[in-house]
Amino acid sequence: MSEKLEQLGAALERGKVYLVGAGPGAPELITMKGLRCLRAADVVIYDRLVAPELLAEARAEAELIFAGKQPGCHQLPQAEINRLLIEHARCGRLVVRLKGGDPFVFGRGGEEAEALAQAGIPFEVVPGVSAALAVPAYAGVPVTHRGLASLVTIVTGHKERGTEVSAVDWRTLARVGGTLVILMGVKTLPQIAAELQAGGLDPTTPALVVEWGTLPRQRAVQGRLAEIAERAAQAGIRAPAVVVVGAVVHLRELLAWFQDEGTAPLAADDPYAIMADE
Repeated sequence: MSEKLEQLGAALERGKVYLVGAGPGAPELITMKGLRCLRAADVVIYDRLVAPELLAEARAEAELIFAGKQPGCHQLPQAEINRLLIEHARCGRLVVRLKGGDPFVFGRGGEEAEALAQAGIPFEVVPGVSAALAVPAYAGVPVTHRGLASLVTIVTGHKERGTEVSAVDWRTLARVGGTLVILMGVKTLPQIAAELQAGGLDPTTPALVVEWGTLPRQRAVQGRLAEIAERAAQAGIRAPAVVVVGAVVHLRELLAWFQDEGTAPLAADDPYAIMADE
């Protein structure tokens, strides 16, 4: 399989950018096409939550550029990332922009694609497994289930940059029904839970917060909507984490299949230390 992927990689185009989804964390969840692109790349510009094992798949000659972001600290501004993508592609290199999850699901991949299109740079999007679906699945929660949820809403918990106001109308979402999956919402969970209840969502609605989903360090905190923020805080839950709200959370008691392996602090030399939200 490895030899076949390398042979296929030879057909990938230089002078082009591949926006590749690395998946939600576990290295084996990258797609075959994503792995093929990574193994053929001349330049890999990667995000904070990309598994170290995936970077090891790059060619020894490939240039690896860390473009990680975490709250309050951007290794590279988005404008600089866009510039690097364009510059390396114009030099005739095969560039892989390796992004956690799926490039077009809260990954700013759309902005990068726009910049490439406006600069006349050929590009291709290689979709990835989104944390919005994979993390609940690893926690034993199907986001849809006949009789419980025929609708899934995926939303960001980030506030508008430079303000204390969320871009999301949580009170309206409270009336939508189905399953609510919130990415990047750990810090704002108290406000989110309060707004959902103010919008009419039952305070006893099942809720779940999953930290480091799909990785051996995965752990989860479950409770009612009214108490989930407090429970998560007491457990010391931090980003990266996914919040799930809805009746499907109850299924976790029967369907949980992935064994958590503890929550000891990261050692300084742990390869995942760079992924942690400081």
